[in-house]
Amino acid sequence: METANGGSESVNGGPTAARLSVGMAQGVWKAFGETQALRDVSLDVGSGECHGLVGRNGAGKSTLVGILTGLIRPDRGSVMLGTEAAPTLADRATWQRMVACVYQKSMVVPSLTVAENVFLNRATGDDHGIVNWRAMRSHARQVMLDWGFDLDVNRLVRDLTVEQRQVVEIARALSIGARFLILDEPTASLEKSAIERLFERIRRLKESAVGILYISHHLEEIYEVCDRVTVLRDGERVLSTSVGEIKQDRLIEAMVGFAPQRATEIAAPLRVIESAQPRLEISHLTVPATMGPVQDVSFFVSPGECVGLVGLQGSGTATVADAVVGLVKPVAGEIRLDGKPIHAGKVDATLRQGVTYVPEDRHARGFVPYLGVGENLTLGMLDRLSRWGIVSRSSSDSVAVGLVEQLGIVSSGLEQQVGQLSGGNQQKVVVGRALARHPTVLVAVSPTVGVDVAAKESLLNVIGAARDGGTAVLLVSDDLEDLRICTRLLVMVKGRLVKEYRQPPWGRHELIAAVEGLELASARGESE
Repeated sequence: METANGGSESVNGGPTAARLSVGMAQGVWKAFGETQALRDVSLDVGSGECHGLVGRNGAGKSTLVGILTGLIRPDRGSVMLGTEAAPTLADRATWQRMVACVYQKSMVVPSLTVAENVFLNRATGDDHGIVNWRAMRSHARQVMLDWGFDLDVNRLVRDLTVEQRQVVEIARALSIGARFLILDEPTASLEKSAIERLFERIRRLKESAVGILYISHHLEEIYEVCDRVTVLRDGERVLSTSVGEIKQDRLIEAMVGFAPQRATEIAAPLRVIESAQPRLEISHLTVPATMGPVQDVSFFVSPGECVGLVGLQGSGTATVADAVVGLVKPVAGEIRLDGKPIHAGKVDATLRQGVTYVPEDRHARGFVPYLGVGENLTLGMLDRLSRWGIVSRSSSDSVAVGLVEQLGIVSSGLEQQVGQLSGGNQQKVVVGRALARHPTVLVAVSPTVGVDVAAKESLLNVIGAARDGGTAVLLVSDDLEDLRICTRLLVMVKGRLVKEYRQPPWGRHELIAAVEGLELASARGESE
């Protein structure tokens, strides 16, 4: 049964009170200055259930997680962990024993082993503080066995995959005894097979009476693993119900406040501008395996085209993008812009030639967190806004205001630090900075990663508008929703181009098979 805030909930037909709770927020309010982040929000996660938490960026999800993990004190309301009232914020040991969060950004220590990370800050030893390394490794190994994790506890975490690092964080939480686990965008950096393994781990945790709060922008994941779902919008709980009782369109409507149009309905029709020569040409590009394997890759992008480069993590798609913008220097091959070679391995030179970039990791490469919205938006075009080395403030602000309006960036003003914005607005700033120079080539890698449904539509429409304005767009993504704005698709498997799709719409199952390398394997089998 769907409920508004303060209404009764049901799970599998039974009342909430009959179910053992592992974590509960009741009537929580929280404000940061003049911004009311949460208004009278209640949420209850039961033992052995996976409870989805969804909402647009800025809806209050991160604030609620901070309150449920003891990092933020609510202004009003209460928190229960199991049958106990939440401890004071200073009592970190009790918080860690009761609840744990695995964040989208990994919180492991790369230079330590798996065992050392599992028992971080609580190494097994005697009363004299001497660590018993053998006992630590033995206990860590037992934790892995108990929960079905197949991982060598002696390996350095720096050598692990993203999926394996996530396993270490989950194992750390479970080893402390936490039975309330929060997973914040856990699939953001995982490929398809790793996501399936994560879902299987979640099901196993549920069977062991662990309660899970699952936060994701991918609604299909909510329907895959969650029992209930709660929607936050503008700091309020607007809906809480069983997943089986709500359709996806209704869920999206609850998140955004209206039934959203799709990008295919809003954007101008796809059109390819005829050109005597391609805008971007890549010929026989080869990059060493140590930098991400790319082997003899050739393709072109014309003005007014959006070419999608699709592949699993490690397929070489992101490496091709890095090579085009100068972050990676190829060992062979050539990249041309309007028929002229670009300066390989020189980011500043490619920027001056008209190539701009939306990186996959906005935190590491996308923005300067302590600079304001306006400064970040114009950071890539200071040469055009300055005279004799002095930047014109009026010109800079004028450009920034235009981009804020174009992308719908929500902030308190141009001076607000980008690090204080929600994830979706941070991503809009990153895309805005790339578009500020009116590039001839836009290279965008996973431009909608970690943003909500409405922000995704906004970003795709802006990139689509740049395409229709004559920009050659190279879009690297494995998100099928992103590919709606593409005019062609190129599939990469293990560093090589294996297939081209020339005309939308794309066959979902055929495309997934090609990305997984299944068509390639089938072709080899037939030839043999």
